[in-house]
Amino acid sequence: MAENDTAGERSEEATPKRLKEAKEKGQVARSRELTTALLLMMASVSLYSFSNSMGTGVANIAKKTFSPGRRQIFEETFMMSALGDIFGGLLLSVAPFFVLLFLIGALSPLLTGGLSFSFKAVAPKASRMSPAKGFKRMFGLHALVELVKALGKVGLVSLVGYMVIVQVFPELTGLGTGNVLGAIDRSIDLVARSFFLISLSLLIIAFIDVPYQLWNHAKQLKMTKQEVKDEFKDTEGRPEVKGRVRQVQRELAQKRMMEAIPDADVVVTNPEHFSVAIKYDAMRSSAPVVVAKGVDHMALQIRKIANANDVTIVRAPPLARAIYHTTELDQEVPHGLYLAVAQVLAYVFQLKNFQSGKGTRPAALGDLPLPDDYQY
Repeated sequence: MAENDTAGERSEEATPKRLKEAKEKGQVARSRELTTALLLMMASVSLYSFSNSMGTGVANIAKKTFSPGRRQIFEETFMMSALGDIFGGLLLSVAPFFVLLFLIGALSPLLTGGLSFSFKAVAPKASRMSPAKGFKRMFGLHALVELVKALGKVGLVSLVGYMVIVQVFPELTGLGTGNVLGAIDRSIDLVARSFFLISLSLLIIAFIDVPYQLWNHAKQLKMTKQEVKDEFKDTEGRPEVKGRVRQVQRELAQKRMMEAIPDADVVVTNPEHFSVAIKYDAMRSSAPVVVAKGVDHMALQIRKIANANDVTIVRAPPLARAIYHTTELDQEVPHGLYLAVAQVLAYVFQLKNFQSGKGTRPAALGDLPLPDDYQY
């Protein structure tokens, strides 16, 4: 029973596959509080930035609309023309402001879950019609957190709004005493200041909400140990994945093999088609070990590395073929090849002594003794 409980507990972090599937379904971490705070803050900044052009545009529209010539008043098309000028002028005046807000609203999700749109997220689901699940959503932890955030927003915004009104009320009452353009500019500045102060209060909630949304999203995507095992089996069982794994294994094995060649005692060659690198360490093994082998292009690479690292290359076609076909990498040569390999190693040892000035040149290797079972 305890094992079943442990297996059913969502204690494992979501795998990359699970995260990808969740994003495709539109399940990403989102903080509406952060988006709202950024929108208000950028609205205040853009109002400050565009206040002069917006104020001038609105003033020009008002001047043109409410100061018509005597003939224009009696024209039948005057009213429609005036309305068109008003809406067109207002649109051009506030267009930069709303374009900037649109960009901020579209890009702000990058700060949390990134851009993501999925039709699966808006598709109707039968589970959403379940009364039991609906009750759980209404009275669960998520609903409680949303309620606390809503109360916090109302409280903070109300407090900041009250403070803003108290601060700017004297300025509002004095707007009617100045000229129209100055009043419009000052009104925009007051609205921008109000937006900025309110956005600061919402940022406080956003700084708490963003970590919670990230934590809650990760918690919802957690998996049981059995789900992780099943996903691993499903992924590893795919032919393309198996092929990729085998390819990586071959590449790693080939890399290790090439790195072992400089430490080899001798490379036995065909000489064109086969190359086998052998190393004998009496402290680690009872017989010589094959550390690298290859045919054709790989055989050529082995010989190149051997030459570059002063590893002796011995031409012995029958022995090279026999070792290649009977011995895997990191395995000892078979018992039937001991005598032939021993003669090669003895020859290499004598040759190195001669090259260092400690002995005479060894006689060239003749035909090496190979049992009939090792003739290839």
